[in-house]
Amino acid sequence: MANPMSSEPRLLSGGNPQIPKGDGDAPVQAYIAAMPGWKSEAGRWLDDLIVRAVPNARKAVKWNSPFYGVEGNGWFLSYHCMTRYIKLAFFSGAGLDPLPPVTSKNADTRYVHIFEDERPDEALMVSWIRQAAGLPGWMS
Repeated sequence: MANPMSSEPRLLSGGNPQIPKGDGDAPVQAYIAAMPGWKSEAGRWLDDLIVRAVPNARKAVKWNSPFYGVEGNGWFLSYHCMTRYIKLAFFSGAGLDPLPPVTSKNADTRYVHIFEDERPDEALMVSWIRQAAGLPGWMS
């Protein structure tokens, strides 16, 4: 149980940090810093990869998850801490080539699961991120 006097974010189901909704880099960095264990390093890696691939990416935290988008084109990806992995969602993932490996109930969305011992291929991730940023994203 979280200490009510602590300024540390509470971890929700699966170890997902509870971060207040907000736009910009600061809430995303707070989320990454609060990711438990190995997931924080993986979150820094993801954030760096996304910013290098799409330098103009806008950031926000919504529903206790970091979101990345392109102004006027919507959100192209988000990620969320699960118990054993990080679930990376490409909102228009069905339009990516090759398709990301994990299907969704939503026909347009595809996932990549990032595990502690298995870092995804960086060149493939950059390709997916750039492709996703060029597709119409999720509007909220």
